[in-house]
Amino acid sequence: MGTGADGAGAPIWTVGVDIGSVGVKAVLMRGSEWADRCVVPTGWNPGETGTDACARLLERNGLTRGDVARTVATGYGRNAVEADGRVTEISCHAVGAGRLFRDGEPGGVRTILDIGGQDSKAIALDRDGNVVNFLMNDKCAAGTGRFLQNMAVMLGCTLDDFSSLPDDLEPRAISSMCTVFAESEVVGLLAQGVDKRALSLGLLDSVASRAEGMLRRVGLHEPVAFTGGVSRSRSLVRLLEKRLGCAVRVSPDSQFAGALGAAILAQKQALRGREPHRS
Repeated sequence: MGTGADGAGAPIWTVGVDIGSVGVKAVLMRGSEWADRCVVPTGWNPGETGTDACARLLERNGLTRGDVARTVATGYGRNAVEADGRVTEISCHAVGAGRLFRDGEPGGVRTILDIGGQDSKAIALDRDGNVVNFLMNDKCAAGTGRFLQNMAVMLGCTLDDFSSLPDDLEPRAISSMCTVFAESEVVGLLAQGVDKRALSLGLLDSVASRAEGMLRRVGLHEPVAFTGGVSRSRSLVRLLEKRLGCAVRVSPDSQFAGALGAAILAQKQALRGREPHRS
């Protein structure tokens, strides 16, 4: 692995920014080291928010834009922000998850599930960490963070309440994964006096079921990693493991996988640009 230093031995600073529908995540790297990170709500102007997130990282680390060798943007809003390069979410999540769960060593992750605010992704990797297949659901809100957020509001709770439901609780099955029909079904079940916690677990299990289908279609191989903000739900992780029949790896920094991957790719691009030309 390279040191992330230029020809004079000085560390190269790079930034990766992942502009999602709900949050903007930015990562600052000093050479091969993860120096800092931040996450802010996307708001109504993704480009402006992405620029502000990057500027915040630089300011609190005593850097200027001129100190940064390269910035790479990813996420659905990657074209809205000024950057030196733009890379797809699939590639960035593959690289970022490899670093999060095995420090970039080949074979550390073979299958990735990412659930964001408005989309979900299943990514299959080979033993060298290369993307070999993927599926992306960005047409329907079902199975995404937005779906769970809407359901939480209906149940009078928060997404944090979905994170630590009792292990011995039986989920109340939700038959519809369409957001509109699911809302009507939940209203009816609440009127019947069904336990809110059982309903919450049932909603999570419906998300787990949809995710399982995506993962098996791309080709499920262990180790399996779960990224995105929704991965903070311990209850959802438990349901996924039950359905998949294997461990699901989660990191406290899982939501930064895309931005981290972008920052690592920025490092590689910057180093290539500084390699001496051979005659």
